[in-house]
Amino acid sequence: MPEKSLAVQRAEEKTTLKPVKFESLLSRMDEVFNRITKRAFEIFEGNGRVFGHEIDNWLKAEREFLHPVHIQLTESGESLDVQAEVPGFNEKDLEVNVEPCRVTISGKRETSKEQKKGKTVYSEACCDQILRVVDLPAEVETDKVTATLKNGVLALTMPKVAKARGIRIQPKAA
Repeated sequence: MPEKSLAVQRAEEKTTLKPVKFESLLSRMDEVFNRITKRAFEIFEGNGRVFGHEIDNWLKAEREFLHPVHIQLTESGESLDVQAEVPGFNEKDLEVNVEPCRVTISGKRETSKEQKKGKTVYSEACCDQILRVVDLPAEVETDKVTATLKNGVLALTMPKVAKARGIRIQPKAA
């Protein structure tokens, strides 16, 4: 699979990598919560409305909608690097929001399959979503972040904010 690069620029320049507003993150979480709630109720109804399996129904609904994003966060002297496994997602499916102390990786992809047999049409659709928020151990320069998607692995390189070095000043007599 060819390597695809994503350019990261400041939020004002309308790129896919930008600081996320807290309200939009809450909105996204509400959407996911509502979909899981609806699916858990569908599972409950499908099982004959038998009580006592609420947690099992909820966890099954979560597994159907949310796929874990396994990450590796490494720190060097100048940067923080994140490797995130996002198999099956392409750059159009993903949204990466970078803040000075946080990275949010989200994605949604839908696949559908149609099979025609005579007059009957069989169709199947699947929706996969990912959402991962990573708190960073150091501040990063959001306008210098680079992202690359290759073979289902999203690689982020985030240069750290240069810390001001203190210098000693010798006072002089006036």
